[in-house]
Amino acid sequence: MSYLGYPDFFEPYIKKVEETRPVRVQKRSRGEEFPFMSLEERREILKYHPDHKEEGRREIEVGPNKGYRIAREFVDLLEAKSRVDPDKVDLTRADYETDVLVIGGGGAATIAALIAEENDARVLMVTKLRHGDANTMMAEGGIQAATKVEKDSPYYHYLDVMGGGRFKSDPNIVAAFVTQAPDALRWLESLGVMFSKFPDGRLEAMHGGGTCRKRMHYCADLSGMEIMRTVRDEARNRQNIKVLEFTPAVELILNEHGRCAGALLYNMETEEYFIARARAVILATGGAGRLHVQGFMTTNHYGATADGVVMGYRAGIPLAFMHTVQYHPTGVVSPEQIEGWLITERFRAEGADVVNIHGEKFVNEREPRDVESARFIKECLDGNGVPTPTGKVGVWLDSPVIDILVGKGRVRTAFVGKWKVYDRLGIDISRAPMLVYPTLHYQNGGLKNNVECETAVPGLYVAGEVTGGLHGENRLMGNSLMDLVVFGRTAGRNAAVFAREKAKEGKLTLDHVRRYHKELEEARIVTDRVAPMLLPDYTSPEVKKRQLTVSYLGTLR
Repeated sequence: MSYLGYPDFFEPYIKKVEETRPVRVQKRSRGEEFPFMSLEERREILKYHPDHKEEGRREIEVGPNKGYRIAREFVDLLEAKSRVDPDKVDLTRADYETDVLVIGGGGAATIAALIAEENDARVLMVTKLRHGDANTMMAEGGIQAATKVEKDSPYYHYLDVMGGGRFKSDPNIVAAFVTQAPDALRWLESLGVMFSKFPDGRLEAMHGGGTCRKRMHYCADLSGMEIMRTVRDEARNRQNIKVLEFTPAVELILNEHGRCAGALLYNMETEEYFIARARAVILATGGAGRLHVQGFMTTNHYGATADGVVMGYRAGIPLAFMHTVQYHPTGVVSPEQIEGWLITERFRAEGADVVNIHGEKFVNEREPRDVESARFIKECLDGNGVPTPTGKVGVWLDSPVIDILVGKGRVRTAFVGKWKVYDRLGIDISRAPMLVYPTLHYQNGGLKNNVECETAVPGLYVAGEVTGGLHGENRLMGNSLMDLVVFGRTAGRNAAVFAREKAKEGKLTLDHVRRYHKELEEARIVTDRVAPMLLPDYTSPEVKKRQLTVSYLGTLR
């Protein structure tokens, strides 16, 4: 038996939501909203955000950011050894040679490859999983750009980005981002990205949390998938772009002049290592959700394990804003088959109510993500969360309100991806609410870069989620997809120019890895951990007890 597709356990809690729905809908119809918090109230509620749990952090003891307190899950990787002994790697013969090496297989990497190729570079893309297996595919809600010039402008977009990032973002990077965003959106459309539009051809747009204008454009609730589909197809049809799948980079390679000159690659099927030599390198490896910082579930794809941060830091690139991690307010907490799955912010933008166990609203649905998440956590800590049969807790996202306010069928057509997955589980989200809780979503910070996507290592460029500077201490909805477009294009163009005009040939070396290992020893860090992690390990302790060959085979193969 089930109630609206949920186990009967939830019936009394769902009925409470249904009882309060008519009054909430009436208030929505009159334009009445739960009040936004003041700046002081936001500062106070952020104390409940996981970033403020000092016990979850520790200082890095090695590298350019020695003394920097960040999540211990990141520090564990930064204080690990290389997956290889640099003395055993023969760098005298390259297995692959190219003008621009792109490390990564998501949106930023693919767009960078496209633009580098258009600037007359031979491009080699190397990716850990399949081309397109990336957080870009998981992005749903939309992409921000100030295209409606009669009501919006890059000026307002700039203010939103800066405010959303707690006024800590790099202003030069933000300025370049917002001014290039409208053209970047037109470029995507020229490639064939199918944005949702009104019958007259105008782009649909809506608010996101922390925005003062409706500039969130979207492709139903599959925006990232549609963008990734389009740019991936484009790249696979370019003659001078070669893609190696299931072949991640595990170390950057420098040359005797201190310039980035390639990477050490690892074939995940044959376990062979290969040398890729390049005149310029673009690091676009994405985020870190699969580290499950502070034990949170995640929206991220299987390969999101902070590989680029590890490689870049080991090569001497400082970190920026790694002390903050974004937890998306609405991740599925039940049904457990899809635990952690992202429920796009667009549901709240279209009118879905957030309510507690009593069916009461307790927060405005369009607060910035960090504030919204912290408020969800406080509500559950205060005993007002909805329990699950397995002992977890969440709050309701009352999606049926959308059909009542906008018109029957809106949920099914505007959120086709979500509707289909829930439908397979027997739940109609146009009739039943969704149970949600904050889920690890985005790596706000990363490797420090400038507005040209340059790093402290000449010839090494970065783009996408691996970077730090644009989002400051919190990212607003829709800025990640635009980030990878704007700065993927910038990195691709500049890397191609560097390869053609500035690259300086020299002897390849992994001396930076040797130095890093020595620094670990001098800091008296004794560990058997190796990094990059490449893939998360979900093996239970009970199973590991019976894996008699694990210690013999090791992780350094």
